[in-house]
Amino acid sequence: MSKIHTTHIFTSESVSEGHPDKVSDQISDAILDACLEQDSASRVACETLVTTDLVVIAGEITTNAKIDYEAIARKVISDIGYVSDGIGFDSATCEVQVRVHEQSADIAQGVDEGAGLHAEQGAGDQGMMFGYASNETEALMPAPVYYSHKILEKLADVRKNNPDYAFLLPDSKSQVSIRYENGKPAAVTAVVVSHQHREEMDIAQLEQIVKQVVSEVIPADLLQEEIVYHINPTGKFVIGGPHGDCGLTGRKIIVDTYGGVGSHGGGAFSGKDPSKVDRSAAYYSRYVAKNIVAAGLAEKCEIQVAYAIGVPYPISVNVDTYGTGTLEDDKDLEAIVSQVFSMKPADLISELKLKTPSNWKYQQSAAYGHFGRDIFPWEQMTKVAELKAAAGV
Repeated sequence: MSKIHTTHIFTSESVSEGHPDKVSDQISDAILDACLEQDSASRVACETLVTTDLVVIAGEITTNAKIDYEAIARKVISDIGYVSDGIGFDSATCEVQVRVHEQSADIAQGVDEGAGLHAEQGAGDQGMMFGYASNETEALMPAPVYYSHKILEKLADVRKNNPDYAFLLPDSKSQVSIRYENGKPAAVTAVVVSHQHREEMDIAQLEQIVKQVVSEVIPADLLQEEIVYHINPTGKFVIGGPHGDCGLTGRKIIVDTYGGVGSHGGGAFSGKDPSKVDRSAAYYSRYVAKNIVAAGLAEKCEIQVAYAIGVPYPISVNVDTYGTGTLEDDKDLEAIVSQVFSMKPADLISELKLKTPSNWKYQQSAAYGHFGRDIFPWEQMTKVAELKAAAGV
C-alpha cells in the first residue's frame, strides 16, 4: 500500500527581550542569578510586574545573599534599551517597588534534604513537565519557533549595534508559518513581524531590514515564492513596551518552550530556583529528548515526567517518539532512559549544575527561548554514546 501524502501548515511565535512579559522574566531571572552567585542554596520564587514607569518585584526568597533589587531591575531595563524618558518606561526614572518575603516553611521541609518525610531532597512541587526534540533543525528544535526566535535575536542586534536603525525600539514580536510535507519542513508560507518604532520611521525601512534578516536566519531552501510578509500590519507601533501593555513574569510559556509543538505542563520557568521541578525537570526532560534524537533513536521525541511535592523521585516517566523510534517499542526506550538518566530532583540538578551556573546565566534563558541554544547545559549532547551503547546500535 502506498503511503498517504500529508500536508499541513504550523505556526509559532516569539517575542523580543523588550516585550513587557520578557522584561519581567529577565528581571526575575537576574535576581535569581544574583542570589545563586552569593548563595547556591538560595530558594527563589520571584515575580515581576512592569507597567508605565513602574516595576513591582514580589515573591518568596530565602537566601543569605545581599541583593539590591532596585539596582538589578534598573540594569536589566537599561541593557534591554529602555533608556528614553519619552516612551513611558525608562530605566533611570521608573519607580521600583519591592515586596519580597521568605519561602513557606511548609514547602521548605518537603524540599530540603532530610527535613521532610524522605531523607533525600524532594520535588519542590507537584506537576508534570515535558521535554521535546525534533531533527528538523540543527538545534533539534521545531522549525517555526526556532526561526521566530532567530528573527528577533537578529533584529535586536541590528537595533543595538547599527545606528542606521536607531528608529527601532525594544518591543517586538515575530511569527513564522511553515508548510510541512510528510512531517518535514518544506517552505515558509508567512512571516509576521511587529516592531516598536519611533514616529519618524518609514515603514519601507522596516520592511527592508526584516526581509534582509529573514534571508540571513532562515535556510534558503525554505524561502520560496509562496512566502507572504506581514510587517507592522496595523501600520503603526509607537506605543509599546510596558507603557503599552502590562508585563508579568511567566506569561509566555509557549514562546519559552516549543512554540505549541508537543505538550506543556503549564508551569512557568523564570524567577524560580532549580528546586522547583517545573523549571529544572523541564530542562532535564529536554536534555533527555535531545540526546535521544541526537543518538538517532528517534526523529522526534517527547519526555513526560511527573512529581509529587516532597517526594525525591518521579512518580511517572513517559517516552513518546510519535512512531519515529528505531526500537521495537517506546517502552524499550523508556527502560534505556531509566538506565542512562536519573530524574530524581537532586540528581538532575547536580548533573546539570543548575545551582552553580558557569559560563551562562538564567537571565540569558529569559528571552529568545529556554531551548535551542548551546550555551545551556541542558542542550549538551553528552549522553549520545551511552544511549547508543544501551540500545545496541
